[in-house]
Amino acid sequence: MYVIKRKEHSTPNEISYLSKDDQLAWLMDEYGDMVVRLAFTYVKNKELAEDISQEVFISCYNHLDDFQNRSTYKTWLYRITANKCKDVLKSWSYRNLQYKDFLQMILKSGAPTAEMKMIESEEKELIFQQVLSLPLKLREVITLYYYEECTVDEIAMLLNLNTNTVKTRLHRGRNSLKTSLKGSNIYEE
Repeated sequence: MYVIKRKEHSTPNEISYLSKDDQLAWLMDEYGDMVVRLAFTYVKNKELAEDISQEVFISCYNHLDDFQNRSTYKTWLYRITANKCKDVLKSWSYRNLQYKDFLQMILKSGAPTAEMKMIESEEKELIFQQVLSLPLKLREVITLYYYEECTVDEIAMLLNLNTNTVKTRLHRGRNSLKTSLKGSNIYEE
C-alpha cells in the first residue's frame, strides 16, 4: 500500500521508494483525471481520451526506470499525453473515421436545482465548446493555462516552445474566444 501526502507537484524522490506497480498506481490515482481531461481537449471524444490515458500510463510504466528527474511527474505526464494525442490526431484512423461527440455527456453531471446553476452551467459549456473549436495550437495553451492552471513557463517546457510563443498563442486564443463569444451574453465589452 502506498501512502503519500498529496502535493500539487510531486517530485520523483517522493515515490521512488515504492515498487514499480505501486508507483504506477499512485500516479494513476494522482493524475489519471488530469490525463483524461487533457486528452479530451485534443481529441474531443471521451472514449478516445480514456484510451489515450491508458496508453499514457502503459508508456509511463514502461519508462518509469528511465525517468531522469528533470521535472515533476505532472510535467512528464503532460508531455507524454500531449505527444500521444498528437500521434492520434495525425493517424489515418482518426482523420478518416467519424465519431459521436460526447461533450454534452461529460459537461452535464446532473440536473441543476436552481436557475443560476443552470445558467452558469450553460455558460461554462458554451465557453468550453468555443475552446474546443479553436485550432489545436491555440486550444492546447488555453487548456493548459486556464483549465490545468499551468504557468507560461510550464507550458513552454511541456510543449517545447519559447515562452514568447506561448504568450502569443494565449493572446490569439483569448482574442479568438472573445470574438466568438461576443454574440452571447457571456462576453460584453
